Amino acid sequence: MLGNKKSSMSVSGKTTLVSSDTVILGDIRFSGVLDIEGLVQGNIIAQPGKDALVRVVDKGRVEGEIRAPSVVINGEVEGNVYSTRHLELAAKAQVKGNVFYTLVEMAAGAEVNGSLAHMAETEAAKVIKSEAAGPASGGAEPAAGLAVVSAKLD
Repeated sequence: MLGNKKSSMSVSGKTTLVSSDTVILGDIRFSGVLDIEGLVQGNIIAQPGKDALVRVVDKGRVEGEIRAPSVVINGEVEGNVYSTRHLELAAKAQVKGNVFYTLVEMAAGAEVNGSLAHMAETEAAKVIKSEAAGPASGGAEPAAGLAVVSAKLD
């Protein structure tokens, strides 16, 4: 379940690992599974139309946006997260940014310092299209009047 490598989400394809002693400067575009145990300073973007899963493990850190159908976070993310299918925030998750999701699971102890915004399937489709153009093209943004939330479940 939450935070486990054997998540309820399954994705076919190859697995790419950013190991614990690795620092990547720049954007990553991928399909399949991407496991972050080190540091990524850049955006993580799943290839449009492909099944993809990003896992930020316990000691992993991302400084940039994450845009993927399925995302599991148990480390740190400093940037917006766009999950068009399923998002899991495990017990050690720390997100400093806005979270856009279609379906979310949040464990006790997970932290989000930003807004949480549900995306309908039509909005998720727009995010998928904007993924092809890159994060600078926009994507989903919080609805007008949406409050910024700082939440920690204990």
